[in-house]
Amino acid sequence: MRRLHACLGAAAAVSLAAVGTTALVAGNASGATTALSNRWYAAAPYLMPLDNDPPDPVAIMDATGLKAFQLAFILAPNGGGCSPTWGGTAAVSSDSAVQSVINTIRSKGGDVSVSIGGYGGTKLGQTCSDAASTAAAYQQVITKYGLHAIDFDLEEPEYENTAAIKNEIGAAKILQQNNPGLYVSVTTAGTADGTGWFGKQMLLEAKSQGFTPNNFSIMPFDGGFNGAASQTSALTNFNTILQSTFGWDQTTAYAHEGFSGMNGRSDTGEIFSQADFQTVLDYATSHNMDRFTFWSLNRDRQCNPVDNGGRTSGTCSSVAQNSWDFAKYSVKFAGATPPTSTPTPTPTPPSTACKTAWSSTAVYTVGNEVSYNKHNWKAKWWTQNEVPGTSEWGPWQDEGTC
Repeated sequence: MRRLHACLGAAAAVSLAAVGTTALVAGNASGATTALSNRWYAAAPYLMPLDNDPPDPVAIMDATGLKAFQLAFILAPNGGGCSPTWGGTAAVSSDSAVQSVINTIRSKGGDVSVSIGGYGGTKLGQTCSDAASTAAAYQQVITKYGLHAIDFDLEEPEYENTAAIKNEIGAAKILQQNNPGLYVSVTTAGTADGTGWFGKQMLLEAKSQGFTPNNFSIMPFDGGFNGAASQTSALTNFNTILQSTFGWDQTTAYAHEGFSGMNGRSDTGEIFSQADFQTVLDYATSHNMDRFTFWSLNRDRQCNPVDNGGRTSGTCSSVAQNSWDFAKYSVKFAGATPPTSTPTPTPTPPSTACKTAWSSTAVYTVGNEVSYNKHNWKAKWWTQNEVPGTSEWGPWQDEGTC
């Protein structure tokens, strides 16, 4: 979620005031306002503000009533080091682009959480020397943007690194202690059994450090899932894991459990429709789960032309939809009611001119753009003689038809 970069009856009726608000109030130049209720941060869908054809957050807010966005992803610098960047390339310390997005959202009465980690890239838990230095790096992000919420997206390949996970969990605990009221979610991979071996080891690390976030969320997709029934089954199994790991009863475990889905076509070709989202939403609200989110708003629009699930894209869902259909389920989870009228779908930008054709002999570095098979592609890292589109995990990011 994450990928292509890569969590519900009576609770929905609870008023936002009853859910409670965080106590943290920013005191810097970030433009931060009083925190939203925790329920909004729990419902915030992921948005890449610098990549994958970022949509206009104001348009989404106006069309759906959404107030909170989960901005992704904070990584270590591509060249190494223990300082936060957006996507490994844009230093947080000198950022103005993401700050502008945040200011725009806040000017409309909304707010953001920031997600660290994700699928791919080098994480700060891998490059910082210990939990304290990892926390110090993340504190820079919290301070600069006046954050009231943060998400630790711990998955491949980082969660296979014991030392890195120890740093991340330790950093999360430090941030929680040093920022009273900070909403903290931890997101990890989902399996049919709930989560896999590495996910269970991460939970044991949290237990050993005495760390309890607002929720542990799983991502039940890209693992042989088939619609909502398989996802709710995984959530049930994950609840059992939380109970056995932390000694919680079922109700307490659900109160610390979250869902993070993928709208439309997943990386492995699974299809999750609007009806699937509604089913999982009903499950989450009826079990009083703490989080319901998805990857991503960049994908919450119909492909042009419609490809009926033929490919996975970072900029559209590959299923038939109106723009921002999936965001409305997050709004419902937050306890708000989306507008009843169906907005006119935001048109997907028309096909653009093709870049210079890809060459098997040329060397490409991060950011280089080429065309191949009537699509434009952007290099995610150094590459040579790797055909665009042959692997979903390869060095090329699909930028759409040309």
